[in-house]
Amino acid sequence: MVSRSYSNLLDLASGEAPSFGYMNRRIPRIMTVAGLISDVDDDPEESVCSDPSSSTVHRDRIIIVANQLPIRAQRKPDGNRNWSFEWDENSLLQLKDGLGDDDIEVIYVGCLKEDVHLNEQDEVSQILLENYKCVPTFLPPDMFTRYYHGFCKQQLWPLFHYMLPLSPELGGRFNRSLWQAYVSVNKIFADRIMEVINPEDDFVWIHDYHLMVLPTFLRKRFNRVKLGFFLHSPFPSSEIYKTLPVREELLRRGYIGIEYYGRTVSIKILPVGIHMGQLQSVLRLPKTEEKVCELIRQFSDRGRTMLLGVDDMDIFKGISLKLLAMEQLLMQHPEYQGKVVLVQIANPARGRGKDVKEVQAETKATVKRINESFGKPGYDPVILIEEPLEFYERVAYYVVAECCLVTAVRDGMNLIPYEYIISRQGNETLDKVLGLASSPKKKSMLVVSEFIGCSPSLSGAIRVNPWNVDAVADAMDTALEMADSEKQLRHEKHYRYVSTHDVGYWARSFLQDLERTCSDHVRRRWWGIGFGLSFRVVALDPNFRKLSMEHIVSAYKRTTTRAILLDYDGTLMPQASIDKSPTSKSIEILSSLCRDKNNVVFLVSARSRKTLNEWFSPCENLGIAAEHGYFLRMKRDEEWETCVPAIDHSWKQIAEPVMKLYTETTDGSTIEDKETALVWCYEDADPDFGSCQAKELLDHLESVLANEPVTVKSGQNNVEVKPQGVSKGLVAKRLLSAMQEKEMSPDFVLCIGDDRSDEDMFEVITSSMAGPIAPRAEVFACTVGRKPSKAKYYLDDTAEIVRLIQGLACVSEQRVLC
Repeated sequence: MVSRSYSNLLDLASGEAPSFGYMNRRIPRIMTVAGLISDVDDDPEESVCSDPSSSTVHRDRIIIVANQLPIRAQRKPDGNRNWSFEWDENSLLQLKDGLGDDDIEVIYVGCLKEDVHLNEQDEVSQILLENYKCVPTFLPPDMFTRYYHGFCKQQLWPLFHYMLPLSPELGGRFNRSLWQAYVSVNKIFADRIMEVINPEDDFVWIHDYHLMVLPTFLRKRFNRVKLGFFLHSPFPSSEIYKTLPVREELLRRGYIGIEYYGRTVSIKILPVGIHMGQLQSVLRLPKTEEKVCELIRQFSDRGRTMLLGVDDMDIFKGISLKLLAMEQLLMQHPEYQGKVVLVQIANPARGRGKDVKEVQAETKATVKRINESFGKPGYDPVILIEEPLEFYERVAYYVVAECCLVTAVRDGMNLIPYEYIISRQGNETLDKVLGLASSPKKKSMLVVSEFIGCSPSLSGAIRVNPWNVDAVADAMDTALEMADSEKQLRHEKHYRYVSTHDVGYWARSFLQDLERTCSDHVRRRWWGIGFGLSFRVVALDPNFRKLSMEHIVSAYKRTTTRAILLDYDGTLMPQASIDKSPTSKSIEILSSLCRDKNNVVFLVSARSRKTLNEWFSPCENLGIAAEHGYFLRMKRDEEWETCVPAIDHSWKQIAEPVMKLYTETTDGSTIEDKETALVWCYEDADPDFGSCQAKELLDHLESVLANEPVTVKSGQNNVEVKPQGVSKGLVAKRLLSAMQEKEMSPDFVLCIGDDRSDEDMFEVITSSMAGPIAPRAEVFACTVGRKPSKAKYYLDDTAEIVRLIQGLACVSEQRVLC
């Protein structure tokens, strides 16, 4: 049965909730504290809010979630149990040894490579849970095919490698049924995790693009889950990613940034490392030594130098370009013919489709052409190995190769160069086999593509553009001709980095950052907002609550000296309104508040004093602060004052031409020239393009105005340049101080606003309770909308704000009538 918490997400993806049948069987829940089981209810009402609670001291536990478990399974031909299992030493995610901490318990959730019959799944689950702390996720074959070979490999994987689906042959068109399968599988993973998680305590580490919507499912189930996501693939530019029809649903796991709806979302580039211990143990195996001896006889003893390539057989690894570079090398340097051999190990492709077959055909044809052109009896310049190799065999090739070539056109954190470096470091036994006993210094050479993830961490490698065949051929020549002393220095530099930044270092760094990011979870209140894959979690102060009409009216009646500060746009007037001028009702409400002799009412706005004067001229006693408080007057008939000393506005001559440039190239944008400020507005522009242009404009203005007495800030659909030191907080401070000087310290303060500029007012009135504000005063800082704010209260929208102000005005009118 589909859990109710998730039904709306699946409805959004497919229009109906699929039946998962046997896949939702529960397995025994694992506990880290005796008697403590945190079972999260499926009721949506209970899944959207989490209150702080105390946590029991416990053993740290990490749930590592990936598409595949780091387990090898093999069916037994006979015996009581039909399956045998062992750790997959080639899996990057087998992190228990890498973490090296007995106080950390690791649970794995993922699929097995082998199909397990329905009748055997309970038994397999129990064995894996008891012996390996693994929780298998079983998927029907047809669903797995649509999810993995369909959406993951035909949609996401090509897109993340900068391949657009321009035709059905190139990646394939977007297929909504494949997307539905992807969402459904992510939901199944979430169900499996919820069967073993202690939500208050456990850390969850999700891996790679196969499970990008899984965090949304988990946060909907438990808002405060301690969650980390690691993407092993390169993330494309926004222009490429925007072509995906479900782009927003995938990124609901958290936009890139520091603050996201009150939650701290940490973004970090963290290169993956290799299993040092595992690789060194393989280097010590007798069969590895035997294979090295065989390769020495095949190459070194015959006077031949091996260049090595190890790549998956897919369109992004650049195998054909590498072969063309080898061909170019042999053409330009005939002296290498008969002496240099490129061994290309082609691992089986992980995906399926026409593109894989085309790569295989092109690779074989190119190898055949090169060997026919430059080969001779007993010598092939290119050796293509297509059959799967054991890991020890691959390591042996690393040991013997003089140079390793990794020339992918687009790749993630390719670990082949790291494995090569450690293998070339070798050990004493291999040194004797290689005849290096008299020279303890090791050497290695790397030619790497500038488009792979590990390239920045290999400063001694020769970096190349793989599309530039001539440059790659020159790099091969440089690697072959470089002096041994230089090769040794480069190898030493690489070995120091790779050996100290292994998989354990990577895992510990990620988990330390995750723990640091989640450290304040228990001190915040969490709310779920939105439906389907638009669901997001907002983290708020535990004391943040909706402003009660009864509460504030009661306080209003009890008090005698009141300060009321109101923002205009987005507070008294909805942001979406085309006509921004106040209604007669708003004027009447403000006038009623101002007629109460106990009130000092101030309108604090970013608008110009000319506009505000015209709009609010009927309100005789209304104080107005214009242009964020640069201009100020206490009543209609008083003169305008300035909050800061007058400044030179010659900076406008610098800023305005820049803004005009962006206005000309951004349809729907305008420039508002105020007395003291310039505002570039893009409210009517294309949202994505306008936002992009605003970021560029912000950087441009900050650069050209660096020496001017102004600040450049981005607001809601605008970029504003204004004098330094001007803020709405300054208005609040000045008003409260003025009231105190007249011995009118307010015992009631109400401040309402909706955007960043209003946060300055909230901060001032909150911190003034020990100063200009009377002791035990009633203070209400209120923001519009339930969102992170320095305000203690919120109201949902402008309609509620107007009703609140109207209610206070009615109290004042009743007192006047009495």
